Amino acid sequence: MFKKVSTVFILGFYTVFCSAQQVRPSKSSEIYRELKTLKQLPKVLYLAAHPDDENTGLLSWLINEQNVETGYLSLTRGDGGQNLLGTEQGAALGLIRTHELLEARKLDGAQQFFTRAIDFGFSKNTTDTFKQWDADSITADVVWVIRQFRPDVIICRFPPNAAAGHGQHAASAVVAEKAFKLAGDKKAFPDQLKYVNVWQPKRVLWNTFRFGGVNTTAENQLKVTVGQYDAQLGMGYGELAGLSRSLHKSQGAGTQSVAGIRTEYFAHVTGEPAKTTLFDGVTKTWTSQGNADIDQSLDKIISAFNFNKPELSLPALLALRKKVTELKDTDLKKDKIKSLDHIILSCAGFMGEVVTNQAEAVAGDHYNFRLNLISRAENPVVLDNVQWLGQSESFNRKLSKDSLITIQHDLQIPADAALTEPYWLAKPPVNTATFSVPNDTLVGLPEAESTLNVLLGLKIGSEKFQVKLPLSFKKLDPVRGDVVEALRIVPALELKFTQPLYVVKENEDLHLSLNLKVNSGKKFSNGKVNLMYNGERLGGADVSSLNGKDTTIDYVIPKTKLAAIHSSRLQLDANFVADGVTYNKKQVLIQYPHLPSLQYFAPATVTVMKGDIQAKVKKVGYIEGAGDFIPEFLRIAGVQVDVLKDEDFYGNIDESAGNGSQNKLSQYDAIVLGVRANNTEKKLGRWMPFLWSYAKAGGNLVMQYNTNQDTTVDQLGMYNFSIANKRVTEENAVVTFLNPNHKLLNFPNKITADDFKGWVQERGAYFPAQWDAAYEPLFEMHDTDEEPLQGSTLYAKYGKGNFIYTPLAFFRQLPAGNVGAARLFFNFLSAQKNL
Repeated sequence: MFKKVSTVFILGFYTVFCSAQQVRPSKSSEIYRELKTLKQLPKVLYLAAHPDDENTGLLSWLINEQNVETGYLSLTRGDGGQNLLGTEQGAALGLIRTHELLEARKLDGAQQFFTRAIDFGFSKNTTDTFKQWDADSITADVVWVIRQFRPDVIICRFPPNAAAGHGQHAASAVVAEKAFKLAGDKKAFPDQLKYVNVWQPKRVLWNTFRFGGVNTTAENQLKVTVGQYDAQLGMGYGELAGLSRSLHKSQGAGTQSVAGIRTEYFAHVTGEPAKTTLFDGVTKTWTSQGNADIDQSLDKIISAFNFNKPELSLPALLALRKKVTELKDTDLKKDKIKSLDHIILSCAGFMGEVVTNQAEAVAGDHYNFRLNLISRAENPVVLDNVQWLGQSESFNRKLSKDSLITIQHDLQIPADAALTEPYWLAKPPVNTATFSVPNDTLVGLPEAESTLNVLLGLKIGSEKFQVKLPLSFKKLDPVRGDVVEALRIVPALELKFTQPLYVVKENEDLHLSLNLKVNSGKKFSNGKVNLMYNGERLGGADVSSLNGKDTTIDYVIPKTKLAAIHSSRLQLDANFVADGVTYNKKQVLIQYPHLPSLQYFAPATVTVMKGDIQAKVKKVGYIEGAGDFIPEFLRIAGVQVDVLKDEDFYGNIDESAGNGSQNKLSQYDAIVLGVRANNTEKKLGRWMPFLWSYAKAGGNLVMQYNTNQDTTVDQLGMYNFSIANKRVTEENAVVTFLNPNHKLLNFPNKITADDFKGWVQERGAYFPAQWDAAYEPLFEMHDTDEEPLQGSTLYAKYGKGNFIYTPLAFFRQLPAGNVGAARLFFNFLSAQKNL
């Protein structure tokens, strides 16, 4: 690690100050808290494995009550979890959860860090985890974050043993202790020392817990009281924590905002033990560090702070800044100058933004931007100069109090500007468990700083500041009001197959549609579209001209060519070559109301499922659960899918048919409940009697997995079964057929062990542990050295119809193009025709 050549910006006379898409002043209550934090020297790093592992109540207390800089280091971005919002999985879900964490941090005030570790799904112990994760690599990343952030206290959420409940949880504790011991060692990861100094925290603690029936707290542990009411927040820290944690919407992690104090417990892990407080033996104040004058200045500024006129603090803050710039500790100076400058600009009421009307831009093209500036202070802010992407312009202009200045400027996006995408997704991962990072100094960051900035040179009094304003897009949304987001750089031309997956049966031609989206006014002439498989051209088409317009190309790959490819899962690549330039990227755009627009680029590929896939169903009713791809998959496979709503159970009753609602449901060959439908569909309790009646009358009811958290219905099946946290995480675990002659395993597809090859991430989760004798289990499977599990699929005859409960991970296998999983799923859907 850290052997690559990297560009490092050394901050000298000027301080670079950068916000998200706008530089905006903090509220006066926030400025006041930032001043009190500036007075404190300790730092805390909270460390766990995933988004939502963090103790937001403790973070809120540390930041707002103790006024201590606090960061949360999540080893992963939550890529291996499930998504309650939409169909995004894997890297796309990790991107969503990264920004949900950032939104949460905006509320509780903590900083956010990550390593390069990929969340590969549930693991049962550290042995399993470190078969995937490279322990040395992840430890190096944690050491880097420690050396950069320089915490005095590290707090782990989990222990390194089975009490952690998840192998990745336990691994986070293992890595934390190793990193603590190495961060202060010059011989450990010496390449990092080109950019940071060694740093030795004082201690590592474990924040013990009560989770469900597990209680790891003890009265002899260090105790801290948290949750106090904060008048400036208008709520207690537990209430703030509930709001923060509830921003993990893709996980359905909504949490109550609980008022009142409570006790947090801490067990010693390593380092110097703490006897009375978290910060025993830690240098806490400027005075104890040998800078009593800074302490005294801050005391006066805090005491005299005027919440209605924060600009009155500017003279004292500017004088304080001169003292801080004289510090000999360069790391401390850089840290505190950054915080102090944010306070100064906030007290000046400074706002700055550089915006255009277009959300997307192409490298090399010109766009009109507006530079909007305003200051609300009597003490004038002077705009000294502006660097427009490198081109400097002098102004020496005072910003009049509360008067908006708008400067129009035409900017050309540099021809070599990189596409806008997360740095950890810009290159293929090192392996399935580790992201590839193009520049090692980016490790730890939640996202990379924009490289497209307008730089402002400002003067306040005699002090100079440099402010970065990223190029941004601004629009008025009729519901949300002003929306300001990052300007997204996109390719001049993108390619994307019009559907994410194709299903082609044996002896069929493959019909593909490819969309070419033109993002630039550039005219593409004499272009050629190529369809590739394993580096060989399967076919393509000539395109005489794309004059700034999109086009869709249909192409047929004949069955003779497909027959020559001996694989059931094909990945086809597309590219477009014009004027000597090859275009081969597709945009992945993610948009949810609680997040900014998120974008990354992937190769223009499509997965083709090819094989003997028989389906004896034409029409399926689907009850949506957590977002999954299965309804779209069924439609791609030629099945009509109706997403069922309230009116499908109660409305449009045909009186002449007797039971009108039953008659309406009876049109479906199968009704499928999506993953976690019992956790997400709150009307399910009203619908279940109709579903049971549908099955009893001869219907086929297929239910996918649910969890025991926040359930709607206590009894899911006509006969009882109980769900447990039983799972098979090894995707290649041996599957035993308990009754190979069962019709569900033979019609319309003959299911064999080959159909369980090539599964991804897991076999399944939340298997039933106990069930009524009316159920027949179909399979037996287990992870290494564990007891066999038979709850992966339960079948029961009910009246004239069928009920199937299957927590097998079809929601992962079908998007991945697994033909065997598709064959088995269609067998389940076809039960009405067979049993």
